[in-house]
Amino acid sequence: MVEKMEEFDQEKVIEEFETLTKDAERVQRETLEKILEENGSAEYLQSLGLNGRTDIESFRACVPLVTHQDLEPYIQRIVDGDSSPILTGKPITTISLSSGTTQGKPKFIPFNDELMENTLQIYRTSFAFRNREFPLENGRALQFLYSSKQFKTKGGLAAGTATTNVFRNSMFKKGMKAIQSISCSPDEVIFGSDFHQSLYCHLLCGLIFRDEVQFISSTFAHSIMYAFSTFEQVWEELCNDIRTGVLSSRINVLSTRTAMSKLLKPNPELADLIYKKCSSLSNWYGLIPELLPNAKYIYGIMTGSMEPYLKKLRHYAGGLPLLSADYGASEGWIGANVNPKLPPELATYAVLPNIGYFEFIPLRENIEDQGHNNMESSFLRMEPKPVGLTEVKIGEEYEVIVTNFAGLYRYRLGDAVKVIGFHNSTPEIKFVCRRNLLLTINIDKNTEKDLQLSVEEAGKVLSEEKLDVVDYSSYVDLSTDPGHYVIFWEISGEASQEVLKECCNCLDKSFVDAGYVSSRKVNSIGALELRVVKRGTFQKILDHYLGLGSAVSQFKTPRCVGPRNNLVLQILCANVVKSYFSTAF
Repeated sequence: MVEKMEEFDQEKVIEEFETLTKDAERVQRETLEKILEENGSAEYLQSLGLNGRTDIESFRACVPLVTHQDLEPYIQRIVDGDSSPILTGKPITTISLSSGTTQGKPKFIPFNDELMENTLQIYRTSFAFRNREFPLENGRALQFLYSSKQFKTKGGLAAGTATTNVFRNSMFKKGMKAIQSISCSPDEVIFGSDFHQSLYCHLLCGLIFRDEVQFISSTFAHSIMYAFSTFEQVWEELCNDIRTGVLSSRINVLSTRTAMSKLLKPNPELADLIYKKCSSLSNWYGLIPELLPNAKYIYGIMTGSMEPYLKKLRHYAGGLPLLSADYGASEGWIGANVNPKLPPELATYAVLPNIGYFEFIPLRENIEDQGHNNMESSFLRMEPKPVGLTEVKIGEEYEVIVTNFAGLYRYRLGDAVKVIGFHNSTPEIKFVCRRNLLLTINIDKNTEKDLQLSVEEAGKVLSEEKLDVVDYSSYVDLSTDPGHYVIFWEISGEASQEVLKECCNCLDKSFVDAGYVSSRKVNSIGALELRVVKRGTFQKILDHYLGLGSAVSQFKTPRCVGPRNNLVLQILCANVVKSYFSTAF
């Protein structure tokens, strides 16, 4: 067995959370004061004329709502090595890269020790509530964690994805140990340079320590589902490794191979047992509890764009409960799942009032199509004023505004959430969608801008034939397995099959989001499909909106159609004349 865990006082953590949430309004006021006191010397706050004031009224009056684009010049100076107090009082030494892309490149986001402490507070809080419902014994976790390399920016700051910055922080391992989350896999697997090799080794470690595994987790549900669908392909090879005590030749990253060779010893009995269990399963149903008999649950982010994977994950899980992880973004955390017994589709997150200062813009218009702004009807309306954390109303939807300890002030996160209820005086929110996100299947995140850049790039191929894209839209087709992007094009004339095939490949290759590219390479997102529609199709869509009472001056082509925009999708699909699948990957 692994060494005795550090003491974790579950009831104390729950008690602290209850105290924090009883008077969330006061805690929010104190949190904002603390943020502004620590960072009052920052150039950004100085320039807005706060003059050392730390009250909510002055803060809202002086500090504007911002997007990442507004803060980009300040962040770029930090990235380039300017260590003067720009956004924060203390210098920022680490930068997180968002997984989404802004105009073809990842966003840089400041990361510091306070954000790391917030991360551990969220982990401790949700673990305490989770462990009360599903108590763990001493053991290990089968964690499908993959950490990319950190790199140095021009100014010498460490930069990496938000998860990499967390995994590589010295506080992480200590914090995980305290909440009984010791990974089966050695660091050389987690930090391995080859995703496929690390995944294979994670599976092998899970089998070696099968009796000790208490739960299975990953950042996203998709990674867990993908891991066990990979297991279907490699299980006999894994059995062979265990039987002989010799690691498969597919593992050629030296550090990974060395670390795994220390763990692997010949164990024919275990190999026979796993072989027998796998051979007796019907279509792999209940695979996870068969392999890992003492596992209590499966844990990861399962809401939003992860929901399509729950059906397959439940198939592998048999009767094991799926528990949705907490709610946050690269910019920081927002809420913890304190109702772990709820199925992922109903998961809510209680906002921790001391990890940031939160505001919410009421979304009076219903959000259309899984998160595309209802541009037609809200185009000319004044945006409602943000309300505070304790002023939100049950049943209403809001956009989240974050002020954190790492230099983001009144930052528009771009997420839409719905208030489901309250835990004491803090709201319990459900994630609805990314407001500015159009195309997403699993870890891929592509915005309207990314779609536009992709269409422009492929349009260059058409223009060589003296043809143009008249209009375009898109759709995520989840009826196929794996799901794939569909791009609808109306073009100005007849193009040859060869040209349209090239356009299709170019569209696929022009989505540069790291999540999309890596998913396409491993085929967890299928080949992009280009559907060419008849001339006049987009006019029919305009007519459809005019029929609903929209004004031409406010009409914008819906760049992505979702299931709730079924009539527009029907118009597009009924007018398809040609269809092509990408062969780019």
